[in-house]
This record gives sequence, structure tokens and C-alpha cells, in this order.
Amino acid sequence: MTFLLFRGRPYGLILKMSSLAIAIIVVFIIGYLFIALESATKVNKAAVALLMFVVVWTLYMINPGLFVSSVHPEFSGDGNALIQFANGLITNHLGDTGTTLFFLMGAMTIVEVVDQNGGFDWVRNVMHTKSKRGLLWRIAFMTFFLSAILDNMTTSIVMIMILRKLVPDHKDRIIYAALVIIAANSGGAFSPIGDVTTIMLWNKGLITAAGVISEILVPSIISMVIPAFIMQFLLKGELADAKAASADAVVSQQQELTDRQRKTVFWIGVGGLCFVPVFKSLTNLPPFVGILLVLSVLWIATELFYRHLKRSSAKKRVVSLIKNIDMSTILFFLGILMAVSCLEEIGALTALGKGLNVTFNGNHFMVTGIIGVLSSIIDNVPLVAGCMGMYPVAPSGDFATDGIFWQLLAYCAGVGGSMLIIGSAAGVVVMGLEKITFGWYMKRVSWIAFVGYLAGILSYYVIREFLFTTPL
Repeated sequence: MTFLLFRGRPYGLILKMSSLAIAIIVVFIIGYLFIALESATKVNKAAVALLMFVVVWTLYMINPGLFVSSVHPEFSGDGNALIQFANGLITNHLGDTGTTLFFLMGAMTIVEVVDQNGGFDWVRNVMHTKSKRGLLWRIAFMTFFLSAILDNMTTSIVMIMILRKLVPDHKDRIIYAALVIIAANSGGAFSPIGDVTTIMLWNKGLITAAGVISEILVPSIISMVIPAFIMQFLLKGELADAKAASADAVVSQQQELTDRQRKTVFWIGVGGLCFVPVFKSLTNLPPFVGILLVLSVLWIATELFYRHLKRSSAKKRVVSLIKNIDMSTILFFLGILMAVSCLEEIGALTALGKGLNVTFNGNHFMVTGIIGVLSSIIDNVPLVAGCMGMYPVAPSGDFATDGIFWQLLAYCAGVGGSMLIIGSAAGVVVMGLEKITFGWYMKRVSWIAFVGYLAGILSYYVIREFLFTTPL
């Protein structure tokens, strides 16, 4: 994408960039490359992202006045005042990043508590059927709607656990698993809390819960239904009796909570996640505050449930389960979001945004469509973070809150990750759990996911152009 900076009107800005700005961009590109090649280098992407974050901001602080004068012309001062202003910029960006990180940590802990305490046991009963194609559609829709409430990675883990109980044949199970990836990414795209990228856009005020659900729901469903329709022809016959009921009985015996208490844990956790958008609307507080409210209520409830039980129950208390949070993922988000914010502060993202607009003549469908395809190759978090820095929010038009660009970005960045198995957190998790190879997925599934992706974009175009006569 970098070459676009040199095309059209923005080229003048690039030619005027200092060697320091170019060095920052080069460091980011190299870091990005190592993140994309994590499977080959065997170096955790979180380590690379953190190093990239530190290096680019260190380079920035060598001569912050060079960038502040062009990006923040309202500031006038030098010496200590300049240093304090530059440090304030870092602190402000860290605050914005922190709201996303606390939201993710809270949501991950809530899901872990619900899962470990048997809150998802009922899902097995809902899924059980002898028809292979019938199970495929149940898996598709259950994954789709669960992913809208939970994150797509956690939903994928839960669904794979259920599939192992219901589908003993591994050849059949990987077909279901591939659909789980597609459905999880599609389900997360229309929900403000369903995917990291939609969380970022929602936190920033670029989309609203009502806006993204009302207009992206149909394209997201289409991007899941069409692949499911195609993939059902890969399955024939009936499933062997996996004795799901017996399995559920064993699981229930292992749980120390009663059936009523497990249902309470489920409704507090999952119901609380659904309540977060309502809480934000009622209080005007950031979404992460609502997540912390749900976590605290769930924490108190489980403490009351376990207070009279054996010490073995300590493993299922929040204080123990909170240690299971994938901190490397959290640190990766910290590093990449802060590194992208540095690109924003040197003006590179603004130049890139103008370059994309000039190259594609302001066609938002082309711009976001390409971003979606790129998200299947590299992580969609920095792509969305970059777009957020590239384009300023406008009071009206395509770049206003719930404008065409932001809603398309939410859809494309989320659904586009299904085209390659390494293109999303859901894909990486399923790949590891079910030992699906990159080549098998690319040969059998990638084209199916791409067809669904394009169909969803087309449906959004029809909805926006023919069903809505005026911008929201």
C-alpha cells in the first residue's frame, strides 16, 4: 500500500518528508513484515509490536518539533513546552488505546468465567442432530450470533469444543471448523462488541451500535449463508451417534455449581455483554466501563456461589481464571496501536488516505474492499487503526459517524479475514485446534469465503443506494 503515497497529489508531501519520518515508516514496515511472518520466524508478534512501538516513538522524540509544527499548527512553543506537548500526545494516544485493551481484558475474563463454570453446557443440547447438513446450519447460525456477543476467537474455541463432542470423523469436522471461521468473522462484523476492529471503531465514535447493526447485519448474514450453502454439498449422510446427552451428564457431574447457578452465570455474563451498548447509551460512559460493571457483578455472584464449597472450587473463581487471559495478545494490541498512532502524528496516514482517494477516485467500495483483502494476509487491527488515523470524522457525508466508509470498513476488515486461515484470530485458533493446513484451507475454502465476501459488499451497495435515500 505504501506506493500509493507517491501517486497523485499527495506526492509533494512525501517528497518533503524528513529522513526521520522516512526512518519511522521504514521501522514500521519492517516490524509489520516480521509480524506477518510470525509463523516462519517463530518470534511472537507481541514482542515485535512492542519493540516497534518503542523504536518509532523514540525516533519521533529526536526532533518532535519537526512533526508538531505540521500536524498541530495550533501549538506554538519550544524547549520544555514542546517536550511536554509531545509527551502529552503519547499519553493521549495511550489513553485511547487503553480503553480498547480494558474492554478486551474484561470481555475475555467474562467469557472464561462463563465457560469454566458450565454456562455454555446448554449449547450442546441445541446443536445435537444426526443430519450432517442440519448440523452445519445450526453450527453456522449459532456461531454467527454467539460471535456477535462474544469475540470471534472465544466463540471459535467454544464451537470447536462442541464439534468434538458431536462429530467424531476428523475429515467432516474440519469442514465444520472452516465454516466456524467464516461464521465467527461474519458475526463479529455487524456487532459493536463482536470483533476487535468494530470495538475500535465504536470506541472512537465512528460507528454507533444501532447504525452498524441495522445496515451491516444483512451483508454479514449473506457473507455467512452463501458459503454455508456451498459447503453443505461437501457433507452427505448422517452423523454417528456421539451420545451427546451422556457427555453432557458427565460434564454436569464435574460442575460444582447447580444447574440454576450455571444459568445465572450465563445470563449475567452473556446478558451483561449484550447490555454494554445500552449502558453506554444511558450513561455516555466509554464501553469499557460497562464491561467492568458486568465483570464486577459476575465476580460477586460467583464468589457468593463458591463461598460454602470446597477449596477445589478456587480454580473456577475469577481471581484464578483472570490469569488465563492471553496477555501476549493484549500486549500485541498495545504495541501495534501505539505504533500506528506515531504514523498518525508524523502525517503519514493522512498522506496515505489522500493517496487511496486519488488512486480510486474516492470509491469507498474499492478502498475498503482492498483493505478487506489485505486483512486476510496481515492483521486487520493495524489496518483499521491506520484508516482511523487516515481519515478525519466529518459532520456529514460518507465519513460522518455511521457513514458509508466506516460501516464498509467494519464489514470488510472483519469478513475479509476469512479468505485465508491466518487472516483472523478465529482462523489461527481453529488451525491450531483442528490441525488444518494452510494449503487445504486455501484450496477448499478461500474461494468460498471470497464469494461470500463479495456478495456481502454487493448487498450493502443495494441497501445503501436503493433502500436509503439520505445519509444516516
